[in-house]
Amino acid sequence: MQKTISAVLVAAGSSTRMGFDKLSFDLGGETVLHRSIRAFDQCPQIGEIVLVAGKNRAFVEQQAVGCTKPVQIVAGGATRAESAKNGVLAAHGELVAVHDAARPFVIPAVIAAVLEAAARCGAAAPAVPVKDTIKQAVPGDGKTVPEACLVHSTPDRSTLYAVQTPQCFDRAQYLAALQELDAEKARLVTDDCSLFELTGRSVQLTQGDYANLKITTREDLPRPVQKEETRMRIGHGYDVHRLVEGRKLILGGVEIPFEKGLLGHSDADVLAHAVMDAVLGAAALGDIGQHFPDNDPAYAGADSLELARHVARILSEHGYRVENIDATILCQRPKLAPHIPAMRANLAAAFGLPVDAVSVKATTEEHLGFTGEGLGIAAHAVALIETR
Repeated sequence: MQKTISAVLVAAGSSTRMGFDKLSFDLGGETVLHRSIRAFDQCPQIGEIVLVAGKNRAFVEQQAVGCTKPVQIVAGGATRAESAKNGVLAAHGELVAVHDAARPFVIPAVIAAVLEAAARCGAAAPAVPVKDTIKQAVPGDGKTVPEACLVHSTPDRSTLYAVQTPQCFDRAQYLAALQELDAEKARLVTDDCSLFELTGRSVQLTQGDYANLKITTREDLPRPVQKEETRMRIGHGYDVHRLVEGRKLILGGVEIPFEKGLLGHSDADVLAHAVMDAVLGAAALGDIGQHFPDNDPAYAGADSLELARHVARILSEHGYRVENIDATILCQRPKLAPHIPAMRANLAAAFGLPVDAVSVKATTEEHLGFTGEGLGIAAHAVALIETR
C-alpha cells in the first residue's frame, strides 16, 4: 500500500455506564488502553498514532510512553463524533483508521483488511454477521426494554451486520463530508461510517472478528478465563457499641424507634461499621479507624452509609469490587426483623450490589453480658471481594 496512514484512537469517554475508567482496567498486566495502542503501534502500515483524550489526558500520556511510532495527543469534544473529528483533523495520513480505544482485542488481520478496502473505495469498516434474530419495535432508551414494547417487524437477519472499529477513511473525503453535512443530518450520525453514508458516499464492510468486542458495561469485561488471574478475597469485620440515652439508634442506615441509641463518634451504626471493616479487611486496606479516625471532627455524627459509599470508592480505586456481604447483628432488644429489608437495601446501594447479594440477620446473645442485658449492640460481617 502506497498511502500514508494515521491511526486515531478515541479515548475521551467518561465511562459513566461502567462506574470507573474502563480504559484503566487490568487485562493481566496491561490496561485496556495500552493494549489498544499496542495493536496499532505494531501494525506495519500505520505511520503515526493520534490519541484523543478527555479529562484522562495524564493517564493517556502515561499509556503512550514506549510507542515506537510518532504519537500526538489531542483534546476530545463533547460527543464521540466531535472527538473523532478532532483526531482526524490532527492526523497527517492520507488514510485515517478511527478506533474505539475500548476495543482492545482487535487483531492484525482485521486492521489490514479494512485498510486495504479503504484504500480502494474511500471508506470501510470491519463487521460480523448478526447471530441473533432482530426485532424492530417501539423506540426505547437503548438500555432497557420499554413497557408494552410491541414488535413492528423482523428484518432479514442475512442482511444485518454488527459494525466494529477501526473504521477507515480517505482523510480528504472525510473532511469533505464534514463540510457537506448539515445540522439535521448531523443528528443522525451514530458512527464514523454514518458520515459517509449520509453524504452519499459508499462504505465497504470487511471481515471483522467476534472477539473484537467493545467494553461498555461491566458485563463486557473479560471473564476470569480470559484474564491471567482473578483473585477472590474474604474479609471479616466486628464492631460493638454501648446503648445510651439521648442518641438515635441507627443500624444499616435505618433509624429504629427505641429509647436508647448507640454511643460513638459518628452515628455509631455498628452494622455498617462491621461491613466496612470486612470489606477493607478483604482488600488489606486497613480498617475504618484508619480511614475515619474518631478524633477527627470531620466525622463527628457522620452518616455511616456515606462512609460506606466512600469505602466502596476506595475499593474500586484499588481494582476490587464487592461480590457479596453476610452480616449478623447481636442484640437483645429492640426487635429488628421488620427493619432488616431496609438495612439490606441500604447496604446494597452503598456498595453497588443487588439486594440479593447482601444478607443481614439478627440474633440474641443471652450469655454475653454486654449485649444480652440490653446494654449494647454488636455486629459481625463477612465480605467477599474480587479483582475487577
